[in-house]
This record gives sequence, structure tokens and C-alpha cells, in this order.
Amino acid sequence: MSSPQLKILIPSSFFQINRLIDLTNCMSKRKLFCEISPWTYRISKQKCILVRKVRDIFSDINFSRAKSESLLPIVIYSHNSLIRRKLGNVDMELQNNKAVNLAIAAPKVNRIIIKPGETFSFWKLVGPDSKKRGYKEGLTISKGKTSRGTGGGLCQFTNLIHWMILHSELTIVEHHHHDGIDLFPDFKRQIPFGTGTSIVYNYLDYRFLNNTDRTYQICVWSDGQYLRGELRANKPQNKSFHIHSENEFFSEENGIVYRNGTVYRDTIDKKTGNCIFRDIIRQNHAKVMYDSTNLTIKNFH
Repeated sequence: MSSPQLKILIPSSFFQINRLIDLTNCMSKRKLFCEISPWTYRISKQKCILVRKVRDIFSDINFSRAKSESLLPIVIYSHNSLIRRKLGNVDMELQNNKAVNLAIAAPKVNRIIIKPGETFSFWKLVGPDSKKRGYKEGLTISKGKTSRGTGGGLCQFTNLIHWMILHSELTIVEHHHHDGIDLFPDFKRQIPFGTGTSIVYNYLDYRFLNNTDRTYQICVWSDGQYLRGELRANKPQNKSFHIHSENEFFSEENGIVYRNGTVYRDTIDKKTGNCIFRDIIRQNHAKVMYDSTNLTIKNFH
């Protein structure tokens, strides 16, 4: 009898919250329910967390959970991400706290095995990024602006994973962006603008599916200076991938400066070295949020 109770109790509490949110949204045209007060924001956030948990419980997704101390033999791709970077006038304390947050989260993902048919979920492995679990206040992005929040900076973790997955035959099934904004001037940029990620526990996740016949493994660790990652497999891929941006420029439109460009992913046949497919993975048109005085800008009237 426990299973029917679960089906009744969880959706019931969810629908009560949902009715309250819908009613309040109808009463207030100017603000969303979550924007009315910190209390309504917390309710909305818990509702989103609950919805994701319920969906996962009743889904047929086979999540990857097993780790292996043994390393798979083939390195598909590796990347190092500098932890403390110059980001405008951001307080360095937030950068130092980010280093702590990454050091807590990295072991939870390190050496995870993704078998054929399995789906990798960042939040399924990492869990809540709460103060209780040791996470500190780091840099976050909210409503197109920088802010502070517990667990801030973990998007750098999913940025690293995403960049490695783009160089594989794995299929990305959930990926969120910090859409439409360019918050910081470039500083030692290694990857094209627009290839980052946005995550919030647990309803904005980063997920990919292994629909190949290979077994993959993610190895990731922090040495304090860099977050380092490797994507490994039990056998080589038949293809390699090249991600690059073209037609990058800044434009001024109605007094607002935008960053523009197209990010391509080329699929290369390893036997011939020929590009057999090219697709657009990102079309950037992002509002520049920093001082644009020293930028070369094209004017459009």
C-alpha cells in the first residue's frame, strides 16, 4: 500500500502549491509569484525542485551512478579550467570561495562511469549545494546581473564537462545558457564565447545520454589553481570534433552594444581527416554589460 500513498501525497502537495502560485500570478500582473518576496521565491524554488524529483522518480531514465577506481584506457579529450580569473570588479573572496565549492563537488563526479544507455546528471551526482554540506557564497548570475549565492561558481564545473562532451559522440539532452548577456571582458579565454552552461539545483541540470556502444568515464579534480578534466572511453571514437567561432564582432543597435558570433561544431572523419558534417551550436547576440569604450564596434542604424 506504500506505493499508492506516494503517488497521492507527493502530487497533492505539489498541486496545492501550484494552485497558490497560479492564483497569485493572476492577481499580480506586474510580478511573478517568485518575485513578490523572499518567501514566495523559496516556495517557487521548492516547487521546481519537487517537480524535477517527481518527474525523475516516474521516468524510465537510467542514470549513471557507478564509479571505477580503474581508469578507462582511451583519453577522448582533456581540458584545464583556471579557477581564479579576473572577472571585472568581482570580489576575489567569491573566487576563493568558488575554489572551495569546486573542491567539494569534484570528488562526487570524479571517475563516474557512463555505460551505453545511461544518462549522466550533474545534480544526481553532486546533490544539493547547501551551506550544511560546506558550500560557500560564490559568484552567481541572476536576472542578467552578478550576485552572490551559496554554491556559486559551480557552473564552471559544468562548463568544463560540457566542453569535453562537445568533443565526443555523446548526446546532450539538457543544457541551459546564461542567455543574451556578455557580463565580463575576455581574460585568457580558451573556449568560444557562448559555450558555457547555467545550472540551479536541481531543476536546471546538465545531462547527456550515452547512446553509443562505448563506455565512457569522466575524471575531474581540482588542484587549487585549475579544475582539470578528462573524458575517457574503453575504445577510440571514429570521429573527432572541432569547435570554433566565426564572424565575431561587436555591434551597436539603438545605443546598446551587443556581442555577436556563430559557434560551429565540425565533425571530422579520423580515417580521412575530412570534415563530414558542420552544425551551428550557438548563435550569439548578447548584450554587453561592461564598459565597451575600448571595443571595436560596428554601428547599425
